[in-house]
Amino acid sequence: MILDRALAATAPDWWRRPGLDVADDRLTVGGADLEALARSHGTPLFVYDLGRVCRTLVELREALERGGLRHRVRFALKANREPEVLAAIRSLGRPGEAGSVGIDACSPGEVLHALAHGWNPEEISVTATNLSERDLDVILAHPVRLNLDAVSQVRRVGRRAPGRTIGVRVNPAVGAGYHAGLEYSSHERPTKFGVTADRLDDAIDAARDARLTIDTVHFHAGSGWLGDGLPRFERALVGALEFVDQLEAAGYRIGELNVGGGLGRPARQDEQPVDVDAYAAAIAQHVAPRDLVVAVEPGDFVLKDAAVMLAEVVTVERRGDVTFVGLDAGWNVDCAYFIYRFLKEIVPVRGPLRPRTTRVTIAGHINEAGDVFAEDYPFPEVEEGELVALLNAGGYLQAMSSTHCMRPVAPAVFLEAAPSA
Repeated sequence: MILDRALAATAPDWWRRPGLDVADDRLTVGGADLEALARSHGTPLFVYDLGRVCRTLVELREALERGGLRHRVRFALKANREPEVLAAIRSLGRPGEAGSVGIDACSPGEVLHALAHGWNPEEISVTATNLSERDLDVILAHPVRLNLDAVSQVRRVGRRAPGRTIGVRVNPAVGAGYHAGLEYSSHERPTKFGVTADRLDDAIDAARDARLTIDTVHFHAGSGWLGDGLPRFERALVGALEFVDQLEAAGYRIGELNVGGGLGRPARQDEQPVDVDAYAAAIAQHVAPRDLVVAVEPGDFVLKDAAVMLAEVVTVERRGDVTFVGLDAGWNVDCAYFIYRFLKEIVPVRGPLRPRTTRVTIAGHINEAGDVFAEDYPFPEVEEGELVALLNAGGYLQAMSSTHCMRPVAPAVFLEAAPSA
């Protein structure tokens, strides 16, 4: 299907920046020729710009400082656990140094992984859900920060570790997400996360029974929210501060407000990025009058646009009135659209800015109908054997890769580039 002339004359280039650009009519990451990397390493292939990872964390920290916030930055390990990524993050500062980034963990395995890759227990904050006794066997063996998201979890930890200091993850009944299904807190429907307002007194009673000290309030508004989601995040923040007030009225000294992560990255030209200075200012407006340290736990925001995934076009096939472009990669290595409905910008490696003259469905090689990366998507004419890059591939994807259909997971190349501007 031919597009109108206005669309046919343009190609999206909003994604261009230092570290992700075009040279000699080819897509580059960190100055590296992606076609050469794909021909050398095969496809599918992840390519990371580690400088981008570090620069994003530095920019976020600097925004929090400009906002006048006492803060702690912890990387959400579930977004990416690759040793090369963790080494880059650790290089920003050793334990206790200025610039050091801690770890947000959500399972015993992540706690052990962080410890094995150079983090001290005191730098690790654990916010998990539906903890089992087996989980607590591991977690309670280390002096990590532990935020509990259910009254039953408070009771369980109280039985296991009376007198311990804990945090409480709360549900402020408003959330923000890339779409409504990714809001982790809502007044319209219960979610699986957090102590709700009507159960806070029960959590306090459980803590008192076991002489637990509560020093942290944690909330997480949702996943992948963008610039237009900031007002909803701010409403969730205000709701969380009401929990702080109630806990302090009950006699607890709350020292840390953990605002979670969830900041996203644009996937289309019309999506509004998160302004980190506006984000810091929104937090400061409500927190500055209080004696609180603000903890932030970005994951996908740090990694998402720091990598691309390369794949080869292996099929171009017309079926009915739809042209399918089939890749040698599937949702087992890039589940962003399959699971989360996160959109992707997909760019030819050669001629990335050539006109997009058709609409296609870009599909993977997993034997399931839902294995697609884009539908009704403006794209240039491509031939079998061409290479394409799926942008925003740094967060979650490798961490969630599987061998479904006995398709292998994808290897990765890590570029030790200078931090991107």
